Amino acid sequence: MTHTDDKKHILFIYTSVSKTLLGKQTGWYLPEAAQPYYILLPHFHITFAAPAGPNPPVAEGSVERYKEDEDCAKFLVDPTVKEKFDTCLKLSEVNPADYAGVFYPGGHGPAIDLPFDEDNIKIASELFRAKKPVASVCHGPAAIVNATDAEGQPIVKGRTVTGLSNEEEILGGKEKDVPFLLETKLIEQGGNYVKADAPFEPKVVVDGHLITGQNPKSSKLVAEELVKLLS
Repeated sequence: MTHTDDKKHILFIYTSVSKTLLGKQTGWYLPEAAQPYYILLPHFHITFAAPAGPNPPVAEGSVERYKEDEDCAKFLVDPTVKEKFDTCLKLSEVNPADYAGVFYPGGHGPAIDLPFDEDNIKIASELFRAKKPVASVCHGPAAIVNATDAEGQPIVKGRTVTGLSNEEEILGGKEKDVPFLLETKLIEQGGNYVKADAPFEPKVVVDGHLITGQNPKSSKLVAEELVKLLS
């Protein structure tokens, strides 16, 4: 990372999973990466990483659903984004000390590989212990459920968090596609789980340097909070 300016470096961690537990196509969820990316880009250098490295799979359903969204359409053809995906680091190659924070887009993929990926757990834990922002949206908080603080306790324990609700997962018909329901898991890990008054409405929670968003509509808000924490 040889940059001459003083912009901080942040990490986007994607899933490498392309199939749910029931075999449906999945991956990372397009607006939850694209919308935050363009909010964060003016402020930071952004590096992409995933368990298996280059070209992590996008959830095809999100491409179709958000084809009219300006950020999403741009993200899919942006040559800089394509280069970042082509050169996406493996999580095993990431040195957490190089980054000022991490952001996890959602999708069903991140709920399947990232909670159990030892490199991911190490990255999230080290950044959190260094008091650097750990931000995630929708299924993204699944990636941090096994991250731990300096005392070895879950980083969500005793902290207010959100993420895709059980109701939202069931309304989407995908509750059997993932290894756990995120709301339930966050509560099991000691988190004080909160959610919007109605399903699929935006909700973002900042507790110290932990930022969580509930669903796709929360994506831009999470990115805005991350800019605030790092400015």
